[in-house]
Amino acid sequence: MEFLMALFPGIGTFFAQDPMIAVARLFLIAVGFLLAYMGFTQKLEPLIMVPMGIGMLCVNAGVLFLSDGSIGTMLLDPLVSDPDELMNILQINCFQPIYNFMFSNGLIACLVFMGIGARSEISFLLARPWTSITIALFAEAGTFVALAVGILGFSLEPGQAAAIATIGGADGPMVLFTSLLLAPELFVPISIIAYLYLSLTYGGYPYLIRLLVPKKYRGIDVEVYPPEVPQKSKFIFSVVVCGVLCLILPMAAPLILSFFIGVAVKEAEILPFQKLLEDGITYFSTFFLGLTLGILCEASVILNPVVVKILVLGVIALAVSGIGGLLGGWLFYWISKKNFNPVIGIAGVSCVPTTAKLAQHAATEENPFAIILPVAMGANICGVITSAIAAGVFVTTITMIA
Repeated sequence: MEFLMALFPGIGTFFAQDPMIAVARLFLIAVGFLLAYMGFTQKLEPLIMVPMGIGMLCVNAGVLFLSDGSIGTMLLDPLVSDPDELMNILQINCFQPIYNFMFSNGLIACLVFMGIGARSEISFLLARPWTSITIALFAEAGTFVALAVGILGFSLEPGQAAAIATIGGADGPMVLFTSLLLAPELFVPISIIAYLYLSLTYGGYPYLIRLLVPKKYRGIDVEVYPPEVPQKSKFIFSVVVCGVLCLILPMAAPLILSFFIGVAVKEAEILPFQKLLEDGITYFSTFFLGLTLGILCEASVILNPVVVKILVLGVIALAVSGIGGLLGGWLFYWISKKNFNPVIGIAGVSCVPTTAKLAQHAATEENPFAIILPVAMGANICGVITSAIAAGVFVTTITMIA
C-alpha cells in the first residue's frame, strides 16, 4: 500500500488526508472541468474560464507528499509570508513568483485596467454624460446594499464586508485591489468567487432584463450622435480627470492611473504602446489572472465557513446592481418622454464590455435595427470610473475607522 501511495501520490493523498478535504478535491476537479468546458462552448467567458478551470482541476489533482511529510502541491502557496520561507518556496513552486509579484501587490489588477483603458472610447461617455453618470450610480446600488447586509446581517468586519461588496461593481480588478487592502485574509476566496460570478453574468443578467423590461420596450431604438470631440480635448479631459480623482481618492490612485494611462495612450495615438496594451498586456494579464485564480482554488478554500457568506453577498451585490441599473434605465425612459431603451441600464454595471453587449443583444432580439450600443458603452465606461470611486471611498473611510 505504501509503495502504491509513493508511486501514485496524487491518488494516495486522497486516502491520507481528511475525508472532507478529499471529497472537496474531487468536487473541485469536476467543477474545474465543467468551467473549462463551458468556456470552450462560449457559455462562460473563455478568456477567464478555460485557464481558471484547468488551473482549478490541476491544483486539486496534483497533490503530493512533500519532503517534510506534509501534503501539498508544487504550484503555489498563498499563505507563505516569512521572508526566508518565501525565498525558498520561490525556487520550488513554479507559479509562486507570479502570485507574489503580480497578485499580492495588486499589479495584475492594474495591468488589466491599463488594457481596459486602451480599449475604451470616451466619446461614448461624452455623447450623453449625465445619462451615463446617473445610470452608473444606480448600478452601484448592489455594492452599498451588500456592505450594509454584510455588516448588519452577517456580522462581518467593515473591511471584510466592503471587500466582498465590491463584487457589486462587477469589476474584477477592483475586487482584487480592494480585497488586498481591506481584507487580505479573504483575498483568495473573494477573488475566486468574484470572477466566477462575473462570468455567470453572461447567463444571469439576460433573465433579469426579461423580468424587469417587458418585451415591447426592449426593442426601442435610441438615436445618438457622438460629439465630434477633438483628440486633443479627449486627451486633456482624460489627464485632468485622472489627476482630480487621484487628488480626491489617493488610495485608489493605482487603478485610476492604470485606467487613464490606457485612455491617454489611445487618444495620443502612441501606436506601439497602444498595441502593447491592447494585444499584449491585456491578454497576458487576463491569461495569468484566470490561471492563477484557478490554482488558488484548493479544496481548503471552499471549506472556509466565511465562503458561504461571500457566496450569498456576491449574489445580492450583483443582483441589486443589475436591478439598480435597469431602474436607472427606466428613469431615463420617462425623462426622455419614452425615447430611451431601459435595457441600457444594465450596462451601468461595469463588467466591460459584457453588460453593454448584453444590452445590445437584448435589443436586437426584439428589433434587429435597434442600435443602443454607443449609449450602453458610455454607461459601461462610466461604470468603471464609478466603481473605482466607490472602492477609493471604501478604502479611505474604512481605513480611517479602523
